[in-house]
Amino acid sequence: MAERTRKKRTKKAAQMDIRTVAARAKVSIATVSRTINHIPTVDPALAKRVREAIKELDYFPNTQARALVSGKSHILGLIVSEITNPFFPELIQRFEECAVDHGYEILITSTNYDPKRMVSCVRRMLERKVDGVAVMTFGIEEPLLDQLADQKIPLLYVDSRPWRSSMLTLNVDYRHGIWQGVQHLAVLGHRKIAFISGPLNLHTAQLRYHAFTDSLKQIGIKPNPGWLIEGDHTLEGGLRGMELLLQSSDRPTAILCSNDMTAIGVMHAILGAGLSIPDDFSVVGFDDIHIAQFTFPPLTTVRMSCQDLAHGAVAALCSQMESSSASADRHDRAIPTELIVRRTTGIPKNTMQDLSQPSTRASEN
Repeated sequence: MAERTRKKRTKKAAQMDIRTVAARAKVSIATVSRTINHIPTVDPALAKRVREAIKELDYFPNTQARALVSGKSHILGLIVSEITNPFFPELIQRFEECAVDHGYEILITSTNYDPKRMVSCVRRMLERKVDGVAVMTFGIEEPLLDQLADQKIPLLYVDSRPWRSSMLTLNVDYRHGIWQGVQHLAVLGHRKIAFISGPLNLHTAQLRYHAFTDSLKQIGIKPNPGWLIEGDHTLEGGLRGMELLLQSSDRPTAILCSNDMTAIGVMHAILGAGLSIPDDFSVVGFDDIHIAQFTFPPLTTVRMSCQDLAHGAVAALCSQMESSSASADRHDRAIPTELIVRRTTGIPKNTMQDLSQPSTRASEN
């Protein structure tokens, strides 16, 4: 009996099509089609009836058939650097939420900073005929991505130098966030501040590096070359960077990191050396990944919102795909940053003790 019921439902589902939905909603087939394809000019009341009919009938539109008819896949591609860094799964989740809200599915690929994998990523995008691509690798291979641009596929990049007039960009305000981090440490009394960057062959790592050194100079501190460590945005890179700083006879009192994974590696090295945070060293990260608030102690960091990145990327791509105006060829959108103060930053060790001691001149008098 159960098998007969299952076969009956399968047969009914196979026979159901857009005409069935139109009949149930008492609208034209064209209205159903426009609603399914998220055409904004559909009357809201009619669109609501169509969606209710789809839900009542448990109807699933054939996306492949829609793509053949419309010439659009209704898929947005997303190229990220890696999946192991918690920042990117959070970004993927937000990007998918925004894409679905705009009527798109997503195709995700990861490069792992490998040019060979980038070739595979681009090929998959072309094979699936994506309608637009957001490149959020923070390190891109321009000649490879030209293949997508040559197919007139809208492309959006993060912190990229423009090499085509039509490219879309999201520009993260690293300067403001890192300036806030440096100011926060300076107000606490830190003057010996180190920085562990990302790989300096990446444009985004260079932006963060220069934002840090410029911020130091603005408050009259000359960057110490021995405290400027090149990392790789990983836990291991942060661990190695902090171990180098611990070996120095002249140690910094605070470390600002190019991302949170590096900062967590730094914290591990400090605690592994039998030292404490923030009593012996203050630590500041960048990104504000979800686990940053659950480290021990909770990490002070600069927030770069995944929600802002995802919303900005999807909005820019959709605007480009839907606009026929030449003035819409270029979109530059700013992504704000802000310092989130938690418990890994504090007054440098012995500062209060030094302040409580009379000065040498006073004692001589």
